[in-house]
Amino acid sequence: MPASGTSRTFRRAATAVASAALLVGAVATAAPAQAAKPSTPANFHPELDHAGSTVVAHEGRGDAAPNGIAALAATQTKGMDVSNWQGSVAWSTAYANGGRFAYVKATEGTTYTSPSFAQQYNGSYNVGMIRGAYHFALPNASSGATQAAYFVAHGGGWSKDGKTLPPALDIEYNPYGATCYGLSQAGMVSWIRDFSNTVHTKTGRYPVIYTTTDWWTTCTGNNSSFGATNPLWIARYASSVGTLPAGWSYQTIWQYADSGTLPGDQNWFNGAPDRVQALANG
Repeated sequence: MPASGTSRTFRRAATAVASAALLVGAVATAAPAQAAKPSTPANFHPELDHAGSTVVAHEGRGDAAPNGIAALAATQTKGMDVSNWQGSVAWSTAYANGGRFAYVKATEGTTYTSPSFAQQYNGSYNVGMIRGAYHFALPNASSGATQAAYFVAHGGGWSKDGKTLPPALDIEYNPYGATCYGLSQAGMVSWIRDFSNTVHTKTGRYPVIYTTTDWWTTCTGNNSSFGATNPLWIARYASSVGTLPAGWSYQTIWQYADSGTLPGDQNWFNGAPDRVQALANG
């Protein structure tokens, strides 16, 4: 009898172990269903995304000639922004044509770095331009802090050398789907603040914010809380800058056309060249 009782005990123990193993196996099998959200869209095309790449489709073009410059309060300084779309840029020619500052696309999301970044970022510096790097945001792919950290680690840094503009955040219409990336207005404001604060922590500078008044109004509820800390880079392809987003009484940079005498997009800095340098120096 004792032997028989011991046998039953062993059988019960073996059954319990087998059941536990089956349960663990079931959990392991189910785990992939809990996989993290992809960090890039399925139809990812970062080579096509740049500051203003979505603007014409949503807002069109007005009279893109800079006829409204005379009406602006300050002297304007000519500049440009480029991405891998432009490839290798002839910087000496751009400087000879009046370009004095440039923004260069560095990153998008957390998986893309522009293969043209080094030629563009260093080339603009070498001919005497004041230049900075920008990040194309994908707010539905990962947190603002995550993208800011990736950006700073891949070209979006800053140094007080008088030649480096603050890092810039390109936040515009979603080229992959829903205009506001599926975020609520409060959620978008939180994402931008997360990005901005992380860049500030890592570089000592708040990022310049590139956007359009229409997108900002639609996707942030025209939030006014960034004007005190973040310079505004406004996109509007017309002869005047138009109404600005809430919180900003003036634009620091105006992207007024997507083509012109300089490579890439055409920009005016709202001030003389010494003011461009002042922004660079913080």
